[in-house]
Amino acid sequence: MDDGHIHAFAFFGRVPLSVLYDNDRCLVSKILPDGTRLRATLFSGFLSHYLFRDRYGRPGKGNDKGKVEGLVGLSRRNFMVPIPRFATWDAFNAYLEEQCRKRQADVLRGRSETIGERLARDLAAMSDLPAVPFEACDQATGRVSSQALVRYKTNDYSVPVAYGHRDVWIRGYVDAVVIGCGGEVIARHPRCYDREDMVFDPIHYLPLIERKINALDQAAPLAEWDLPPEFATLRRLMEARMIKAGRREYVQVLRLLETFDIDDLHAAVKKALQLGAVGFDAVKHLLLCQVERRPPKLDLDVYPFLPRAHVATTSAASYMSLLSGDAA
Repeated sequence: MDDGHIHAFAFFGRVPLSVLYDNDRCLVSKILPDGTRLRATLFSGFLSHYLFRDRYGRPGKGNDKGKVEGLVGLSRRNFMVPIPRFATWDAFNAYLEEQCRKRQADVLRGRSETIGERLARDLAAMSDLPAVPFEACDQATGRVSSQALVRYKTNDYSVPVAYGHRDVWIRGYVDAVVIGCGGEVIARHPRCYDREDMVFDPIHYLPLIERKINALDQAAPLAEWDLPPEFATLRRLMEARMIKAGRREYVQVLRLLETFDIDDLHAAVKKALQLGAVGFDAVKHLLLCQVERRPPKLDLDVYPFLPRAHVATTSAASYMSLLSGDAA
């Protein structure tokens, strides 16, 4: 709910003087006999940041905030009928924001001003936004297990294997879980609302798999890693050329994702396959050229001072000298 407030305040560009609430558990931890509300810890910090007054309806009395319930129904009927389809929540929220802005040009029955004009008058009475938005997240601490996993709520989230058995801090946002050690963020995952699930980032386990290369095909964190098909082609060619060493070089290629984006590495892998430059050094060189926007230098024609090697095609007649008396 705090996250929704932050986006709403950003939309208005101002902070209201007071807000009427239901007695939701994420806002109110307990209602005392005299009606006083004990606020939840996170919501209390939120109020201290934005400095507005919280008001509450009576428990079980929906008519205390009937206008809110009516506006929810209006939004559903006008913006979500028929049921809209969007690829992401961000796209859906952007659509709703656009509809709200369009509606500001409407004039309601019995009014002479548009919704936007009335809103401008309300905004003038509101407070300024703080310099920085409130960080709406649940904060906790944890310890990394021997499997490089950190427990948050009912699920486990991976961190780089180098942080095994270390104490970490956790921030749980609406859509993400961020894990850090000291002053450094070491992992970021989409938040999972299932129970007893494990959320892996395959990149976290690549240093260990590079040392134990035979685990490449059995490692659970890599089982559902959906990479572009060119990566499978690169691995096949590397293993065909260097067998076990090729498998290790393939993992080294994947470890470039610790520093670079998947799109840049994908482009470098495709270029390496086109050039027939199947190797970690070549892929890394092409990746750096891709990032730095400079041409690659894998063509030996740009190095005329290097001696050229000319290897003729082997002929069966060349071996006849081995049968002659001179060869004996």
